[in-house]
Amino acid sequence: MKKHQPTLFPLESRDRSSQRRSGSVCIRDMPLIEQPEERLVRLGPEALSSAELLAIILRSGVAGESALDVAHRLLAHSEGLAGLARTNFNRLMAERGIGKTKAAQLLAALELGRRITAAVPEEQPTLYTSADVASILMPRIGHLEQEHFCVLFLNARYQIMGEPYILYKGTLLTATIRPGEIFREAIRRNCAHIIVAHNHPSGDPTPSPDDIATTRQLVDAGRLLGIDVIDHLVIGQGRWVSMRDRRQGFSD
Repeated sequence: MKKHQPTLFPLESRDRSSQRRSGSVCIRDMPLIEQPEERLVRLGPEALSSAELLAIILRSGVAGESALDVAHRLLAHSEGLAGLARTNFNRLMAERGIGKTKAAQLLAALELGRRITAAVPEEQPTLYTSADVASILMPRIGHLEQEHFCVLFLNARYQIMGEPYILYKGTLLTATIRPGEIFREAIRRNCAHIIVAHNHPSGDPTPSPDDIATTRQLVDAGRLLGIDVIDHLVIGQGRWVSMRDRRQGFSD
């Protein structure tokens, strides 16, 4: 016969505590002053946590979880905002409470954030160092799960002419990179210099032997055409390598 376990709290109190832990309280049932949307109006978006901002986008939760709970779970499963930025439609759809519409809303919001970060202002910045280049390209390609090869076209003052030009996407091989395609666009834009870059989806930006061979090929082709290849950056997740700084593929 089981021994009766003493009740530490009144049943009503335990039910309420369980509801709070399970997140079954809807956002609309929270005090108005604590609701994410009201906090945003009153304090500004910068005062909200990432989960609160996501909850506003999600708008509603699922049985047993509020939108805020779903947002917290989504961030936990993605290991933070950086991981969420690398997610895709199918992964979002696999999350409980995330249907087609919510997945599309989240991906649209993430893409807008990336485009704002990567947007080139009217007065183009002058690129002085490889770090200047990395600050422009990392938000653009550092999070991507496929390899992307892009080109920055620069004028004689080392200012960017337009947005980064994505030339190739997918698994890249040395044979895939055709200098003619790169320099044809450079000539069309009448640029003086170019910078090439690609990402390593593994997150490790260490240049491969193929990366070095491609760089040497592009530098030689640019020299013949009178268009200087300034650098080749390899972008990882939160890290990058300048092949010119390392003298890989560039002669002294």
